Amino acid sequence: MKTAEIKRRFLAHFAANGHTVVPSAALPAIDDPNLLFINAGMVQFVPYFLGQRTPPYPRAVSVQKCIRTPDIDEVGKTSRHGTFFQMNGNFSFGDYFKEGAIPLAWELSTKPVSGGGFGLDGDRIWATVYLDDDEAIEIWHKTVGLPMERIVRRGKRDNYWSMGIPGPAGPCSELYYDRGPDYGPGGGPDVDEDRFLEFWNLVFMQYEIADVKSKEDFRVVRELPKKNIDTGMGLERIASILQGVDNLYEIDEVRPILALAAELTGREYGARSGHVAGESHPDDVRLRVIADHVRTALVLIGDGVTPSNEGRGYVLRRIMRRAVRSIRLLGWQEPALPLLLPVARDCMSPSYPELATDFDRISQYAYAEEDAFLSTLRAGTTILDTAISTARQQGSPTLSGDQAFALHDTYGFPIDLTLEVAAEQGLTVDSEGFRALMADQRARAKADARARKTGHADLSAYRSALDAGGPVEFTGYHEVARESRVRSVLGAGGVALPAAGEGEQIELVLDATPFYAEGGGQQADQGIITVGDGQVEIVDVQQPLPGLIVHKARVVRGEVRAGDTGYAEIDVTRRKAISRSHTATHLVHQTMRNFLGESATQAGSLNAPGRLRFDFNTPGAVPASVLHDVEQQVNEVLLGDLEVHAFITSQEEARRLGAMALFGEKYGDEVRVVEVGDYARELCGGTHVARSGQLGLVKILSEASIGSGVRRVEALVGIDAFGYLAREHLLVSRLAELYRVPNEQVAERVEQTVTQLRDAEKELEKLRAQLVLGGAASLAASAREVGGIAYVGTEAPEGAGGNDVRTLAQEIRGKIDPARPAVVAVAARAGGKASLVVAVNQSARGRGVSASDLVKGALSGRGGGSPDLAQGGGLPASEAPRLLASVEHSLTTA
Repeated sequence: MKTAEIKRRFLAHFAANGHTVVPSAALPAIDDPNLLFINAGMVQFVPYFLGQRTPPYPRAVSVQKCIRTPDIDEVGKTSRHGTFFQMNGNFSFGDYFKEGAIPLAWELSTKPVSGGGFGLDGDRIWATVYLDDDEAIEIWHKTVGLPMERIVRRGKRDNYWSMGIPGPAGPCSELYYDRGPDYGPGGGPDVDEDRFLEFWNLVFMQYEIADVKSKEDFRVVRELPKKNIDTGMGLERIASILQGVDNLYEIDEVRPILALAAELTGREYGARSGHVAGESHPDDVRLRVIADHVRTALVLIGDGVTPSNEGRGYVLRRIMRRAVRSIRLLGWQEPALPLLLPVARDCMSPSYPELATDFDRISQYAYAEEDAFLSTLRAGTTILDTAISTARQQGSPTLSGDQAFALHDTYGFPIDLTLEVAAEQGLTVDSEGFRALMADQRARAKADARARKTGHADLSAYRSALDAGGPVEFTGYHEVARESRVRSVLGAGGVALPAAGEGEQIELVLDATPFYAEGGGQQADQGIITVGDGQVEIVDVQQPLPGLIVHKARVVRGEVRAGDTGYAEIDVTRRKAISRSHTATHLVHQTMRNFLGESATQAGSLNAPGRLRFDFNTPGAVPASVLHDVEQQVNEVLLGDLEVHAFITSQEEARRLGAMALFGEKYGDEVRVVEVGDYARELCGGTHVARSGQLGLVKILSEASIGSGVRRVEALVGIDAFGYLAREHLLVSRLAELYRVPNEQVAERVEQTVTQLRDAEKELEKLRAQLVLGGAASLAASAREVGGIAYVGTEAPEGAGGNDVRTLAQEIRGKIDPARPAVVAVAARAGGKASLVVAVNQSARGRGVSASDLVKGALSGRGGGSPDLAQGGGLPASEAPRLLASVEHSLTTA
């Protein structure tokens, strides 16, 4: 049974049992600060489990794309670990509980294939339950009919589920399938989890936990408002069972990638491995890593992630580099992704057609990243070769852990390749030292992550405010001031206060507000709230929980109390300027796509008063001519004075209308669409102008790279753009006045001036060189005998550059009879510092004289070079004569 068919049957089974089919969210589309990617099917439903939002349906079913990287080093070594995987899940939000979840799972698992099920043999299914979950045991035994000998009690480590962070949790019951004696001994999951493969986990979500220190060490905060069901059936695991293969790397969505990698590297997959993943040959493990990581990279880039050195982009970069490294270790030295990625596309597009339609964009980023890494490998190899040469010169058989770590950390050079290359040269690597440095780095990273973790439990004060009064109504789309009641006054740490007085920093929750909370790239509103004789200055507005708008404020005078009625007024001038910037961002986004193609998708934005910053995905720099055309087209739209219209609709209708949705943003079932005439249409919750003509003018200032495949445009809007152009006009007019030419000829005259200056600098360089070298012959002729060596010690003309000084030393040396041992020392003063260059001819070298030793002797160990030519510097300019004297003294005492 193909994986796409398994997915279809799973959705159909639960849809027929009253579940709403919910599409997979994009991998980065999460609100949780603790997660880079969705790592479980239930993540997009967390607000429903916690009671933060009312679910629009009592039960749901989805097949969710997931990424997990904590066990990345285990990929390929077991039958269970995949970086990217798909989680079949059915969910109940206070509807059915254990008595519904267990029979539904059993029915789909054992129903005949002809009846729409998976057709698993019920006699080979085992169930595990949490230690004291007698209710689940009774359902398994009495309702389903599973024999007690195939029901196993297990502890928190195995049968208590959480996300690993504060949030919802609960006991679970897992389904295992006995794959037979070829995979290991009998006796159930407690004995062998290769033979008995877990394929479904039924989580009975009934608690909220906090203070999570480990899988078994946490604190139960409370029972959830309603008991919920969250199940997860690994699509790849059930596919491996139904397709009769040993592991998830051999199913139809992965095996073709693996097979091509094996063909490219001349390996025969499985020839030297057993059925159990732990019996796998290292070559097979590497082939699985390649297949898993190439597929993961395809889906991540498809969901809008691009390679970078931080966050999600770093995870993608690491995954791609592991794939490239693995195929290189198998002997393939050429770019591999242009061959492997199309195969991954063909495997995955039956389930995700957008991977095929968007493949041009995906492949551009993937191939560029591989090319960049191959360059890194070449550079790292050069550095490693130097380190190996140094180790040999010093007689050391080992490369230090510091060197291996620097190659890994600074240059991205994998430790596996360091070990491989060193072994080829007969050297070992201090692996323990390397691992210690890596462990230190990981410990620092984990400490930093712990310091930044907040989790859901840290929002308890805000949740109390939300539970007490419900969602805050935002009225700022149609009004800029209103009367509102102060629902809550919060102090430091979110502590509720009865009142706050003058000078205090507080947070206010109103029952309704015209203040826009920061979001979607748009800065928050500012303004004042007047409460009786008191006044509060609003400096920031945030939404820590969906539906809860919190005003960060300072009490200017008087006091404010919970329950008071006040008058909230936003800074209208600021709001209008921000709204102009936000509408301009939509226009720049659409226009960039018009000129660069659909792949130029937004990757971030900032909408501030009078200015905008727009980040977008594109593989290379945008030509100046294209920027000019984008700017012109945007301003033509402003002249058209198009109506800006916002409306609420369903996600499905918004997609039908062609509204752009942004990667990484999470949208509800109902969305707000903002249209600028028929020119631009985008999902957006921000504030905007009424007509495009109100923007006045958009002036693009710059375009630059902010990461691999991500560019940034900055622009001014409205009066700020006019002011900028006015200043530019004054500058050009002043230059025109100085050059005595019309404004339009200023650029040409500036270019002429720059060319003349460069020509003059070249001429000065020639004259300076002639001046410096003019006396070389006479200086050579004046060489004095010092310790049997012809010695010339002189200072270069004031201001001579480093190249001039080296050339002078070599020129003098060349004019001395080669048969005569000679040393030339040239000191120079420039920029308040003294430098020294020493040149030694071959005859002097034969007597053991070294230029490098002479320089180091004069400069107390600093400087260096070859025995023939060396240099150093950095001392005060007044030290120049002493440097020459030091060289002469060294020759005298030699």
